[in-house]
Amino acid sequence: MLDIQTWILFLSAALALAFAPGPGMLYVLSRTISGGRSAGVASTLGAATGGMVHVFGAALGVSAILATSAVAFSIVKYLGAIFLIYLGIKMILSSFKNIDSEIGLSQEQQQVDMKSAFYQGIVSEILNPKTAIFFLAFIPQFVQPTEGNLFGQFVLLGVIIVILNTIPDFLISFFSKPIENLWNTSARFRKTQQATSGVCFVGLGVYLALSGSSKEIRATPA
Repeated sequence: MLDIQTWILFLSAALALAFAPGPGMLYVLSRTISGGRSAGVASTLGAATGGMVHVFGAALGVSAILATSAVAFSIVKYLGAIFLIYLGIKMILSSFKNIDSEIGLSQEQQQVDMKSAFYQGIVSEILNPKTAIFFLAFIPQFVQPTEGNLFGQFVLLGVIIVILNTIPDFLISFFSKPIENLWNTSARFRKTQQATSGVCFVGLGVYLALSGSSKEIRATPA
């Protein structure tokens, strides 16, 4: 499906995203601290389930776009590259600001069981428009219409992203105390991680824009 160079680029960018400190990590850390390891794991699984909803929704949308017009699909890819550059610049600028690391949850949020944490994770992820926008911007950069089965490619890449995103969340769930201490005591850690991820996304967006966003599309409009 994808050549080795594209796979390396995709996995590098996806890992940079997965391990960049952000609201998702903070949410799982808060859940773990307030409800224990089980609540953290349940929240992680819930967020992953919600992420899969976005993956299939975006896959259906992009497939419909390609079926309508290959030119429209190219436009989506270029707009996605621009969005990645914007996202990277925003992350870099944020790394220079003071980042408040409030980890506590409200009293109502603390009093939840595993089932509630799981469903809450699903709902919070599904209702997060940034997740949907990111999938629509990021994944089309790597799918290759000339290889066929666009929907299958999109879903495969989306599933890989969701799996990679759960890795740091699971680590947080199982090692919450040292991660909490690192998050609270090392502003340099948070800022360095965010700035590094931002640079990766800017570089990725520029590369994709200048290279024509992966292989040229030769598919004919349906």
